[in-house]
Amino acid sequence: MKLFLSTILFALAFLAMSFSLVDGYNIGDRATDFSLKNIDDKFVSLSDFEDAEGYIVIFTCNTCPYAVLYEDRIQGLHEKFANQGFPVIAINPNDPGKKAGDSFDKMKERAKEKSFDFPYLFDAGQVVYPQYGATKTPHTFVLDKDMTVRYIGAIDDNPQDPERVGVAFVESAVAAIKTGKDPSPATTKAIGCGIK
Repeated sequence: MKLFLSTILFALAFLAMSFSLVDGYNIGDRATDFSLKNIDDKFVSLSDFEDAEGYIVIFTCNTCPYAVLYEDRIQGLHEKFANQGFPVIAINPNDPGKKAGDSFDKMKERAKEKSFDFPYLFDAGQVVYPQYGATKTPHTFVLDKDMTVRYIGAIDDNPQDPERVGVAFVESAVAAIKTGKDPSPATTKAIGCGIK
């Protein structure tokens, strides 16, 4: 009987732990740093950005139509905010065994084609995206300089047409953090393809 109860308790503990890993970060959680391979074959961590006032972490990829629609806007965010201390760090979470177009070599090709000047990292083994709780490409997490999660969700409210964006969620979140305020909204629904 004791063995049976111990087994049940262990199973429940493991199940609870599994659910907490799937949930990912919430607003106010402190993100852990990572070290992922960039398209220049060097490893990049958040701690490498010593002068950062925050970070715009975007889970994206080569193959999702939504991610492709946002490529220029992601580049625009980096151009606008990197010099203000909020660099874009893009991470490809997809398994290239399921999506060949998201291989590391294809990432290099796409970055060269689009002239990305932000880090575009490969989540080898799909270790980092579950920690964050990313589910879509693109899915954005804005962190402050202490790596505390301050915003989670979509880049803006119009995936189809950048000219018709009503609310630029990431830009608003960064502006709020820079002035010592809480982003509002702090969370939105990420629109995109499910991570493969």
